Amino acid sequence: MTPSNPSGFDAEEPFVAAPAPERSWLATVWAVLRANPSMLFGVVVLGAAAFIAVFAGHLGTTDPSFIAPGSRNLVPGAVGELVDNDGKSFVWTYHIGSDNLGRDLYSRVLYGARTSLIVGFVVAALSLVLGMGVGMVAGYFRRLDGIIMRVMDGLMSIPGILLAITLVSLRGASLGTVIVAITVPEVPRVARLVRSLVLSIRVESFIEAAVSTGTPTWKILIRHILPNTMAPLVVQGTFIVASAILAEAALGFLGVGIPAEVPTWGNIISESRTLFRIHPYGIFYSGFFLAFTVLAVNLLGDGLRDALDPKIGGKE
Repeated sequence: MTPSNPSGFDAEEPFVAAPAPERSWLATVWAVLRANPSMLFGVVVLGAAAFIAVFAGHLGTTDPSFIAPGSRNLVPGAVGELVDNDGKSFVWTYHIGSDNLGRDLYSRVLYGARTSLIVGFVVAALSLVLGMGVGMVAGYFRRLDGIIMRVMDGLMSIPGILLAITLVSLRGASLGTVIVAITVPEVPRVARLVRSLVLSIRVESFIEAAVSTGTPTWKILIRHILPNTMAPLVVQGTFIVASAILAEAALGFLGVGIPAEVPTWGNIISESRTLFRIHPYGIFYSGFFLAFTVLAVNLLGDGLRDALDPKIGGKE
């Protein structure tokens, strides 16, 4: 008489557990954000700033260049007159007041988000691309390392803000000049980071195997070395965005950045500083947006660093 097998499985066949269902990338991102509240806060604030920058023209604003000499330095909520570029006047409610030319501060602050984020992200993209190229060449080709890195050290020895002021003074104030002026000091920092990564990666066994099999150098750099540098570069890129936004605001505050008629947070703070005691609204609201945007980018960078390298985050 054979014993019964109520489970229905063959005792001679090993039991194999079904594979766990793979999570989508959205579920993975949400899990990372839930585990890091500060990173979630940074993503929300930065997303709100990006939304404002893109849809500034649909958030109850007017042209930030419209002036009204008779409505200068109005308090928040005041109703005054605005004059468009065709000379036509219309009644306007100044939600957070007006500046010393009668321009709507609410519109200028929201449009300023667009300029600041453009500068931040374009500078970060250019710095990463240029610094990555320079760093990979210096780290992989040892004969060029000394020459390239001495040039990078020379650039790093010049204060970034001084170099930016010099470039703006030589080429004139414009958005493109400011982007170039802020990008140049950031390239050596990225290059040094990439170089140090390449120096440690190029001695790994999989690189030696690729070299021994006759793999072309460009394939080794792009297919093997470049992917292993992306995680630190993404984190570095977020900090460059924050640094570039602050640098643009500093140049605007000093009066050597983007032209004054273009709404940027730095320009608004610079224009409002002379009347700060009696009319602090321009400095307060521009400074508020500037501080929270930079804080959000830094929190995002810290969260990405912890997520991409758990050892730095103090996790096992």
